[in-house]
Amino acid sequence: MHDYHAHTNYSDGAFLRWMVDAAADAGLDGIGFADHCNVSPEAGAKRYRRALGFNLDLTYERRRTAIEAVREDASIDVFDAAEMDYDPAHEAAIADFLAEADFDYAVGSVHELDGANIHARSHFADKPASERQALVERYFEKLVALVDSELFAIAAHPDLIERNPHLRGFATEDHYAAVADALRESRTVPEINAGRLLDDYGEFHPAPAFLDRLVDAGVRVTVGTDSHEPDEIAPRLRETEAELDRRGLDPVRLDEVVADA
Repeated sequence: MHDYHAHTNYSDGAFLRWMVDAAADAGLDGIGFADHCNVSPEAGAKRYRRALGFNLDLTYERRRTAIEAVREDASIDVFDAAEMDYDPAHEAAIADFLAEADFDYAVGSVHELDGANIHARSHFADKPASERQALVERYFEKLVALVDSELFAIAAHPDLIERNPHLRGFATEDHYAAVADALRESRTVPEINAGRLLDDYGEFHPAPAFLDRLVDAGVRVTVGTDSHEPDEIAPRLRETEAELDRRGLDPVRLDEVVADA
């Protein structure tokens, strides 16, 4: 079992070595560090990166040195990856950076709608339902474009909008079908993401109805606990393994994910 989506102190997670040790203690065979990265040239994105310290585009070589050092005495595989913010308007910048950085693999994420992070509940709270519905439509358009871009091995938390109660409930079977169709034609695979399983949201990504559609379409999945702290890895992993067993799913391995990269 490999967890391909975890974070370290190179974005918004805990110390890298602590995360490796916790992954080994949890029984994982490998852990992939996909720290947040954004290469958008827009001024707002640059301010956001400075405010949050999401500067992997500047620090990835330093982190790679740290990963190589921890690999020397780690009992599990440790992967050097990135979780890239995706916007169709910035595909060229993303492609150039990924070619330069040469990560083991890249995870793609749609984190932004209407100029705001999807997690920013207050931004969406007072919008009329029709506008929120249109934003969810735009979210899925971006997600399909992410898959079609072939820039990423993994599509992260493919219904992130469900974490925001003001965007929840607008996704449709047509949205799910469009994503399933795109994934069937792409090397990109979605993840079962446990990042909000044990807190207020309380579901995997994709949500059950969405995952049903993907499984029915023959789309395979990877595993991403989306852990930011060492003590998150084991409980999220246990619940993910149980869900895989319940559905009879065998997650995709890294060498399969990146074979066509």
